[in-house]
Amino acid sequence: MTGTPMATGRTGRGSIARRTVDVETGYVPRRWQSKIARALKRFSVIVAHRRSGKSVFVINKLIHEALKCNKQMPRFGYIAPFLKQARQIAWEYIKHYTRPIPGMRYHEQSMRCTFPNGAVIELYGADNPDALRGLYFDGVVMDEVADMRPNVWGEVVRPALADRKGFAIFIGTPRGINLFSELYYRALEDPDWYADLFTVNDTDDALPADEVERAKREMTDDQFKQELLCDFHAATENCLMSVHDVEAAFERKFHVTAYDFAPKIMGVDVAWYGNDRSVIAKVQGVQSHGHRVFPGIDPMELAANVAVEADQWKPDMIFVDVGYAPGVCSRVQQLGYNAIGVHFGEKAGEERFENKRAEMWWALADWVKECSLPKDHALLNDLCAPTYTMKNRRGKIQLESKDDMRARGMPSPDLADAYALTFAHPVVPAAMREATDHCETAFDPYEMEN
Repeated sequence: MTGTPMATGRTGRGSIARRTVDVETGYVPRRWQSKIARALKRFSVIVAHRRSGKSVFVINKLIHEALKCNKQMPRFGYIAPFLKQARQIAWEYIKHYTRPIPGMRYHEQSMRCTFPNGAVIELYGADNPDALRGLYFDGVVMDEVADMRPNVWGEVVRPALADRKGFAIFIGTPRGINLFSELYYRALEDPDWYADLFTVNDTDDALPADEVERAKREMTDDQFKQELLCDFHAATENCLMSVHDVEAAFERKFHVTAYDFAPKIMGVDVAWYGNDRSVIAKVQGVQSHGHRVFPGIDPMELAANVAVEADQWKPDMIFVDVGYAPGVCSRVQQLGYNAIGVHFGEKAGEERFENKRAEMWWALADWVKECSLPKDHALLNDLCAPTYTMKNRRGKIQLESKDDMRARGMPSPDLADAYALTFAHPVVPAAMREATDHCETAFDPYEMEN
């Protein structure tokens, strides 16, 4: 960290003397780390393999920012899933790279170090978000984000950066669909964010070649892809849908003749409580015609929006979730639209499924492999989040419950539920029904014989 400006602490009788010194901390970035340092934005997501040196890089980034920060009482945080984990990963590194700085103070019990300019770097555990509430930060690192609950970022850390316009760097290795994957895919689409991914082949021989080959022989294929090749696709074995299948659906395009003969079906998922979202999804054959999301909407207002969408799109059938607010479906029916209520917990049509929800999601997973979807990171997250069990204690296929998903920090997959509802029952296009009805009433062979 040669050439980094550093402000000394108070000297003499309360005056502040400032001077610039050269500090040699011993940190020498690799080429891939230098690339990141030049590309970082206010919010950055770095996916890197195990033992790549990502933690050392972000720790030195915090140190650099703490040294040069000229705000009043600068504060920076290093957040890991657990406080003990933060200590094991970061504390010794922080002390090692800051010891050459004159005037440093260390507080072992609170795991906080204070710089001569008054800046502070402190360690925190995401398992205790209350310890973070009410604080402000000029910058944070969130390490092993895949193991954190999503609300730690959105409800606690993000607001703490607002008034100081602080930065955030998220680092980790893929662990399925969770907060980390959601942030990564969001960052890829948002020009105000930076995202990059580094496999074991991209990090300047961070691991010796012979060790990589040995790991490849001793780890399972999925383990190697997840831990060293940073493959989100291989991260979870029992997810019903893979990231690869959904990303392929985002890129797939069809001519209108591939689906215009198919029935138009609308699925309406009704929010239950809390942060759940009501969603309207539209599907015709292999084509998604998009979806609309309504956070915190009143059931009757949702019914009105369903009516507006139906007037514009003319669906052949509307399937409405009736688990929480059956009044939505009843109101849509009262307004004169073809709507059928569907309860996710009702009996499935096929005996191999535990309930209707598992059956609809299974059909949805097959459809995703051949359909075209609008590119939406929230939809990807919802589709790939639930896990499944092939044979539960009743010998049937069961999808992970929403309560179990919440227990591991995942939100309700409302967007995907709306799409799943479009597979509740077979639907015949209105034009075909009208033709059949006409034939039944207009043709009577016995009448012709007379």
